[in-house]
Amino acid sequence: MSHQLPDVQANAPDVTVGLSQVGVTGVEKLVKIAREDKRPLVFTAEFEVFVDLPAWRKGADMSRNMEVIDETLEEATREEAYRVEDVCGDAAERLLEKHDYTSKAEVSMEAEFMRREQTPASDRETQHTVDVIASATATEEGTREEVGARVVGMTVCPCSQGMSVARAKQKLEDLDVPEAKITEFLDEVPQPGHSQRGHATLTIESEGAPDVDLNDVIDVARDSMSAHIYNLAKRPDEDHMTYEAHSDAKFVEDCVRAMAEGVLEQFGHLPDDAVVRMSQSNDESIHQHNAHAERVVDFAALRAEANGDDQ
Repeated sequence: MSHQLPDVQANAPDVTVGLSQVGVTGVEKLVKIAREDKRPLVFTAEFEVFVDLPAWRKGADMSRNMEVIDETLEEATREEAYRVEDVCGDAAERLLEKHDYTSKAEVSMEAEFMRREQTPASDRETQHTVDVIASATATEEGTREEVGARVVGMTVCPCSQGMSVARAKQKLEDLDVPEAKITEFLDEVPQPGHSQRGHATLTIESEGAPDVDLNDVIDVARDSMSAHIYNLAKRPDEDHMTYEAHSDAKFVEDCVRAMAEGVLEQFGHLPDDAVVRMSQSNDESIHQHNAHAERVVDFAALRAEANGDDQ
């Protein structure tokens, strides 16, 4: 004989305080992204899924919720999609429908994406890894979706390089090299500065799916640093990367501002209420600490700042 088990989760909590996020993390699913006239891309993605919990309810019933979440993600990922952010948006909207006590559902995912490219000097085919980021928040007012990427590159410290330039200039003056020749030499041969491995993150959020191509987002983030780095590098490629990086030394602040410039150039069509998140973190080579800079801003404010309208 079976009997009905009590639903403790639906009881009132001892402390009547609502929670903004209750859910699960580390849920792995296959995601298939369709491409015109090409084979689909298949990612192993890791999801985080949350709903809000009202003050009058003790718990979200994790076992039942996990079943609902698993069904929702299975439905959202079973068919091919054309945008990773739409997978999150579809799942968030399904979750909102299935929970009668929640007013907001949030779904986020990260996945590794491999892109093919050519090395810069030896012209060899290689690949580089990108962390794809996508998320969505569904409410009764609608669904906002976000897409972006985290990429790796190289930066060179302008301050360190400036000291090297000063030392080189002083030594050349001591050797009686004419000033014009010194200037010509320093313009042609960038001086050393301490380098870092940089991590650039760029995401764009809007009502519905942002009108951007993920590959363009990746390129803007990658181009914001001093130089690209490559999985395969022959000696001519290493020379190319070193020269390029030292020819365009950048602080973390410069990288975020370069990202902002690239976003406005590449995605200037986006609406004023679209939100861009830009961050740069550098693994310092001569310090025990790391450097970080970031900006979160809507397009209206970003355009105004870039145009000098807010000054």
